[in-house]
Order: sequence, then C-alpha cells, then structure tokens
Amino acid sequence: MKRLFPDYTYGSGPRTNCWWDETIASPNWPVLQDGLNTDVAIIGGGFTGLSAALHLAAAGVSVAVLEAETPGWGASGRNGGFCCLGGSKLSHDAMARQFGEGAANSYDQAEEDAVHLVADLLETHRFDADVHSQGETQLAHTPRAMEKLRRQAEASGTLHEPGDLPRLGFGEGFHGGYTNPVGFALNPRKYLFGLAQAAQSQGADLFQQSSAQSIRKTQSGFEVQTGSGRIRAQNVLICTNGYSSEDIPPWMADRYMPAQSTVLVTRPLSEVELQAQGWTTNQMAYDTRNLLHYFRLMPDRRFLFGMRGGLISSSQAEAAIRRKVVKDFRQMFPGWASVDVTHMWSGMVCLSRGLTPFAGPVADQPGMFVGFAYHGNGVAMGTYCGRALARMVLGQDPELPDPIARAPQRFPLGRWRRVLMPPAYAVMALADW
Repeated sequence: MKRLFPDYTYGSGPRTNCWWDETIASPNWPVLQDGLNTDVAIIGGGFTGLSAALHLAAAGVSVAVLEAETPGWGASGRNGGFCCLGGSKLSHDAMARQFGEGAANSYDQAEEDAVHLVADLLETHRFDADVHSQGETQLAHTPRAMEKLRRQAEASGTLHEPGDLPRLGFGEGFHGGYTNPVGFALNPRKYLFGLAQAAQSQGADLFQQSSAQSIRKTQSGFEVQTGSGRIRAQNVLICTNGYSSEDIPPWMADRYMPAQSTVLVTRPLSEVELQAQGWTTNQMAYDTRNLLHYFRLMPDRRFLFGMRGGLISSSQAEAAIRRKVVKDFRQMFPGWASVDVTHMWSGMVCLSRGLTPFAGPVADQPGMFVGFAYHGNGVAMGTYCGRALARMVLGQDPELPDPIARAPQRFPLGRWRRVLMPPAYAVMALADW
C-alpha cells in the first residue's frame, strides 16, 4: 500500500483524544479470515462505503465491507459533524463556466439532495445521532466579506446584518452573516454506526482490521487480498477518500489530494459562560475565510471548533497545529479564554484537481467503481455518492450531475504533489485579510 503522507498520518497520533470516541462504543466487527465469496466487495467502512452497503444489501445484493482499522477510525468517525451543502470548492459561477449553467444547477440540487438523503436515513432507521441546528450560518469575518454575502444572498436564506447577531445568539465578534436553511449538525460517529447497523440488518458483512493489500482481476470479477483472508467479488467499490492509496487501485494515483483538518471540543459550558461570550445559539456555523473555521454549540453544551490543519504530518507538526487551533479559538471567542479544551484531534479530508467530488467507474476495470473528494463535506456528499455507487452496481441510473460523474484529472508532480499545497494555502490566507 503506497500512501501520500508519512506513516504517522495513518497511525493513532492524529486521532488521539477524539471526543466522539467517548460518545458511543465501537461495534466489534470480525476480522476477515480465510476466503469469502460475495457480489460486491467494498473497501472502506466510512460514510460512502456503508451507504453503498446499505443500499446494495437492501436490494438483495450480497456485500462485504473491508475496514482497514476499527469502526469509525477514519474521517467519518472523527469529523466535525456538519451535514450541510458542500462537496465542491468551486463557486456556482465557476462551475457554470466549466460545465454549463444547467450542470451547475444540477450540482446545486445534488448537494441539497445529499442533505435530504441523510435526513431520510435518520428518520427511516431511527438513528439517534444528536441532531440539531436549523440549516447553517456563514459569518462574515470582515466588512468586505459581509458585502460579498449581501451580493450573494439568495431569497431562500436569511441575511443577518451585524446588529442582528447578538439577539440571534451569535455574539458580537462578526460583521454579519447569512443562514441557509438546508442542513443540520449531528454526531458523526453515531450516524456512522447507525448506517453500519442498518446495513448489517439487511445482510451486509462488515469486517474490521482487514486492510485491502491488493486487488486482482479474475475471469469472474475480482479477488481482494487482506492480511488474513481474501474476498472474491463480481464488483469492487473503492471508498477510502482522504485515506486512499496510490496503488489500490493504481488508477487512484495522483487523482486525490489529502488535506488535514483539526478539531477541538471544550468542556460543557455553563449558562453564565455562554452569556459572557454572547453565543447561545444551537446553530452550526462557519466563517467566510478561505481557510475557514467551523464551530457549533453541541446539545451537551460543549463547544466544537475546527479548522484546516497543517501541511506537514508528524508528532511535532501535530502538536503545533493543535496549539494553532487553540489560539484561533481563544482569539475568536475571547469570552472563553480560560475555558478548558478537553479534546482535540486531526483527520484527513480529500480534494480533487477539479475541486469537485467523483463517483463513477474506474477506466479499463469493468465492475470497479470509486467515490471520493468531498472537500470536507463528506457527511452528506459521501452518503450521496455511496448510494450512487450502489445504483451503478445495480445497473440503475445514478442520477449524478456531470460535475460528479466526470472522472478527475491527475494532479501534476505525481507523488510530490503535496508541494502544491503550501503556495495554495498562502494565497488563500492572503485573500482572507
């Protein structure tokens, strides 16, 4: 297995002290032993893989999911829990210039459909995932950013002038905002394990600590080899996103860019402390920076705060980015300067060169499909792309807009492509002033 970041990235260090681990116990899936024959083998036990497994198993297809680590270990079990519009880093206008206005509109609808899909799954299967927030609010970090929000505000949402924010419970540290009514917050680990349980109830087999070591094409499909077993399947789905490999399959090489994100959680805040900062809303929010911060008050009154992480992965770099996140949190919320930060961790999101998600077939490998590149919005978009992959296996129309159905191009520089990130981050940071 050839991965882009150092081994430290894929070990226990970055996810040490993840708050979600304390909210629900991990299910004890078996380790794959010996051989297994199934219709579909799914590599990756996150939102994409488990959504695909659920939709396939519900259609009567035999499915086996291979999780390289323990359930919830990857990004799906350690993200910020924002189920919201997103998945691409292209603006609507940029997408329209590249794909056409109709495709851009279809993509916008897909983002909304992705959120509704998660809501439908929560209701249908009665997952208890600590859902809260009515939509999502973007808060302007400068007056200039607020002017941009005014120009871009849509009739379906609500624009908030600076004077509106205190009475809405957002405090006084921002220059206005805009609330889109689509979206909600949740506990991602509870949602993930709800998907897993629903898939198992339909007959899906889920395996932990069963990393795919190789995929071999056979006359009848594929053979996936793990450390202690193998699966023979007619179809294979690759659902590994930011934790992908350059060689499983080789088609993935250079088509994805992992990027780090870091999250902290405070101890529960008292009503006096909430009033001191002026933040009393349950609304999930993020700021208008390119290198954005995202934050929300959770049902247990802990505050979650996250941001894009560092560009280097090591124990020293991890310590540095955690210090940076705490510094930004205390600067943005000075009323909580002395509040204890009890949990902090990092994980990998995934970008594509074209800044759009992808779900589709692997070229020259009939029966192999892949879904990845959600740009930090995998709760909704990963679930949506997982369903689309299931539909492809079933021979159904996945109903994907062109920006998601079009295979991503390779990044330049091959395995050295990470050197592209520092100048890109520097440009975005300068634009945030």
